[in-house]
Amino acid sequence: MSNGNFKDHFSTGSAGYAAHRPTYPSALVDALAGISPAQERVLDCGCGTGQLSVLLAQRFGEVIATDASAAQIAAATPCQGVSYRAALAEESGLPDASVDLVTVAQAAHWLDLDKFYAEVRRVARERAVIALITYGVLHVEGPIDEIVQKFYYQTIGPYWPPERRHVEEGYASLAFPFAPLDLPPLAIEVQWNVDDLIGYIHTWSAVKAAQKALGGNPADDFATELRRQWGDPAVRRRVTWPLSIRAGRVDGRVQGDRDA
Repeated sequence: MSNGNFKDHFSTGSAGYAAHRPTYPSALVDALAGISPAQERVLDCGCGTGQLSVLLAQRFGEVIATDASAAQIAAATPCQGVSYRAALAEESGLPDASVDLVTVAQAAHWLDLDKFYAEVRRVARERAVIALITYGVLHVEGPIDEIVQKFYYQTIGPYWPPERRHVEEGYASLAFPFAPLDLPPLAIEVQWNVDDLIGYIHTWSAVKAAQKALGGNPADDFATELRRQWGDPAVRRRVTWPLSIRAGRVDGRVQGDRDA
C-alpha cells in the first residue's frame, strides 16, 4: 500500500479513539440504505475503528471497511459482516463495479479527493451512492458548554490542522461532482458523564498537537476545571453533534454538466 500524502493524526491514539469516539445514529444507516440501489456491499473508507462500519452491517450484506492506518484497523471493533483492511481510500483494491454505496465518515477532509472520486467511480455499481459524512463541534447541555467551547476555539484553536475547517463547515466547501441526494436532518446525541467527555477530548488531534508543541497537555487543566463545574461525576448530560451528509448518485449528472 502506497501511503502517498497520508496524514496520520490518529494511529498513536487508536485505543482511545475506539473507546471514546461517539457512534452514529441508526437513522443515518437507514437513510443511506434507503437511497442505495441495493444493500449488497458498502465500502466504508477511512473507517477508523469501525464506528460507522458496524452500524452499516445492520443494513448491508457486506461491509468492506478500510483505513490507511494499520493501528486503527488493529483496534477496530469486530463485527459479523464487516471485513477490515488497511488500505488508502484512493486505492481500495476492490473490483470494478462492485459496491452499492461508498461512505466516508469524519475523514473526507484528509483525502486526495480527485484520486478518491476516481476510485469511487471505478468501484461503483450502476446508480451507486457516495456519502461524505461529518459531525461538527459538540455542544453540552447547560453552562458546561461555555467551558467546552472556550477550550475548543481559544485554548487549542491554534493547534487544529487546517483541514479541520471543512468539518466546521459541514463539508460545504469540498468539491462534490455528483448529483446531490437529500437526506433528513440528523444529529448524534449521547448521555455522557464527565469521564466520557474528557476521554473524547483527549482523542482530538489538536490536543495531541498542543501537547507536542507546549511540552504539556492543556487538556489536563481543562479536565480539572470541567470536573469542578460538573459536580457529581456520575451525572450524565446530553451531548450533541450536528451531522452533515453530502450524498450523491455516482453516475448522476450534476447541474451544469455538458453533453459529451
